[in-house]
Amino acid sequence: TGKLVEIGDIILGLPSNGLHTNGYALARKLLFEIARYSPETYVNEIKNKVGNELMRSHKSYWPALKKLIDAEVISAMAHITGGGITENLPRVLPRGMSAVIEVGSWPVLPIFEHLQTLGNVPQDEMLRTFNMGMGMLLVVNPKKFKKAQTLLERAGEKYYNVGRIVKGERKVMYS
Repeated sequence: TGKLVEIGDIILGLPSNGLHTNGYALARKLLFEIARYSPETYVNEIKNKVGNELMRSHKSYWPALKKLIDAEVISAMAHITGGGITENLPRVLPRGMSAVIEVGSWPVLPIFEHLQTLGNVPQDEMLRTFNMGMGMLLVVNPKKFKKAQTLLERAGEKYYNVGRIVKGERKVMYS
């Protein structure tokens, strides 16, 4: 609902391990129609066969999220599915607040870079279509950041500080 979100909160990103559940229509078009790959084609840029990359299992965030939820350190969370960060993160923002996401603050997976190159896809469309390497975003109050950090590390979950909450109109701005 976003009722706990405040201006100044930190946005942490939990990395994805691939496409997860979004962007398959565009990915298939680029990989099979534009590049003319088959599922068995090995692509050096992604260090994998196309079929294996597309069939990669969706990562489960539950083990780490359960610990964070139980400790009450999350103000809001957004699962980055269809619509990417651009459309999913605003759903957890209350009125009067926006999110600033710092592009480049996390590693973009090779599959996304390759898809963008294949189709000459503009960055804004990539961010609106794919998770771009961030599968889950967590909004955390700065006072609870250390606790969240400790719990994520204990759970063996990587995370990146990818942004912050600012005054605005329920949208994502990229910097």
